[in-house]
Amino acid sequence: MDRIAGIINLDHEQDVLDELTYFRCGAAVPFAGRYRVIDFTISNMANSRIESIAVFTRRKYRSLMDHLEQGKAWDLDRKRGGLFILPPDWNDPTDISRGDLQHFHNNIDFINRTLADYIIVSGSQNICNINYRDVLEQHKESKADVTVIYKEVDELYSEHQHAHKLDVDDSGRVTGIHNDLQNRNIYMDMYIIDKSLLYNLIEECIAHGCSHFFLDGIKAKINELKVHAYEYKGAHSLINSVESYYRNSANLLNHKEHDDLFREDTPIYTKVKDEAPSKYSHDSNVTNSLVANGCIIDGHVEDSILFRGVKIAKGAVVKNSIVLQRCEIDSNAVLENVILDKNCTITHGRTLIGAPEKPFVVAKQRTM
Repeated sequence: MDRIAGIINLDHEQDVLDELTYFRCGAAVPFAGRYRVIDFTISNMANSRIESIAVFTRRKYRSLMDHLEQGKAWDLDRKRGGLFILPPDWNDPTDISRGDLQHFHNNIDFINRTLADYIIVSGSQNICNINYRDVLEQHKESKADVTVIYKEVDELYSEHQHAHKLDVDDSGRVTGIHNDLQNRNIYMDMYIIDKSLLYNLIEECIAHGCSHFFLDGIKAKINELKVHAYEYKGAHSLINSVESYYRNSANLLNHKEHDDLFREDTPIYTKVKDEAPSKYSHDSNVTNSLVANGCIIDGHVEDSILFRGVKIAKGAVVKNSIVLQRCEIDSNAVLENVILDKNCTITHGRTLIGAPEKPFVVAKQRTM
């Protein structure tokens, strides 16, 4: 079996989820009731039998490190390989690298020491359930230098505006990488590359004063390298704004959307937290909602997502909202089109209402 190593590159991802990224990077943002955004990328790699994974992170990574720990949830706490969290550590006084090439340069030992022949590089903002072994098979069959992964979306949303798009010819070769607003071939910030080629391109990019490996090492060399495309056809969400986070979270209340992402044969793993099942009183009324364990519900919940340990008091109403861990909604409070970060308290009789296209967001540990 061909060996693959994984790199999750968070360096160029911006903290664009407003209050949700005040105190954490985007990869550590909770999603879908009990997961974090990065869980999907790591689970995809683990399910593809990738046993050595590095995470490049630059800012606000305390919460991420606390969540990932030693990688036990993904069976990555092992003697050989495993999960490596690699925050900034620029100790080489001769280093002239910039941007995410600093991470590639200063952690080049990870690439050199891995026994893998291929490297899969991914961000965290594209949530999906993909088998990278299928990508590798196409990569080998096409004899490509690089294989980039894309999704042809049915409808373009605001989050796709700044995403890179691909032009792909009939042979599967990528002929253009750009930001055409009408192109529906969304580049998913994932590519597979031969280990030796990755090493050579890193050295070349640094020597030429570049700062972004994908843009300067692959996109800029589209006519020199044999870059092929792999079309992913499964469930997909791009999370790069509060609006995209809210809408794609709400989509999971649709059973088909949920089941397409959370497949039984390739499960999504996360940090285990042992809590009791949720408790519903006789006064509670819960419809079309995703409720994690440990919740106590005495009020009305409709079309909403509740994370672990949420308490909804009698007379409280929660509609079209996302309530993160350990929030408390007191009696007769009303939430509609709201996102509450963790450990918030909404006091008796308080009403918070946002718009479906612009949800009201409350930063964590607030009392209102």
